[in-house]
Amino acid sequence: MFPEFDDICCRYTFACGDDWTVTSGLEEGVTQTSKKSSDGRQIFVLNFPLDITFKSTNPYGWPQLVVHAYGSDVFGKEIVRGYGVTHVPITPGRHVQKLAMFVPESSSRFQKFLSWFVSRRPEYTDPTRVASGEGREVTRVRSQGYVTVTFNVVTKDMKKMGYDSTPSDVTNALPGSQTSAASPDS
Repeated sequence: MFPEFDDICCRYTFACGDDWTVTSGLEEGVTQTSKKSSDGRQIFVLNFPLDITFKSTNPYGWPQLVVHAYGSDVFGKEIVRGYGVTHVPITPGRHVQKLAMFVPESSSRFQKFLSWFVSRRPEYTDPTRVASGEGREVTRVRSQGYVTVTFNVVTKDMKKMGYDSTPSDVTNALPGSQTSAASPDS
């Protein structure tokens, strides 16, 4: 949701550790351009399915989805409207996540005016940079909208590798599982 803009398209990239490989699907892509809905919600609906399969023997560097949104400025040039990142959920099932989007800011008023005038706003040369923590403390950013992403996660052979990825609410509901809860009266 980007309330002050009328047209948005998103590009996506997956960032992951060195031990991870993509066995099927696309690591990056671009959606269609969407117009803001005319109802009171004023949302953009992309309905763009991403289908990707990862393989690894190590959870370090768990995959992250990096989304960067683009739109046109008053001069018709395509400029970045926001960056957002989230880890792919570690438990199987359906997950809805809201990604807070942000844009880099110019460091001075003069640079801000100049970047507006020539339609060259600050942006990352490598969008996956937002998936790492390095250098984030020196980057000036401004919050700008959000994107809602729905994940449908399937895992395979996690138990064989020694990992239990069963959601805690499912584990507690299984027959024979034991739970302990403190009573407010005790």
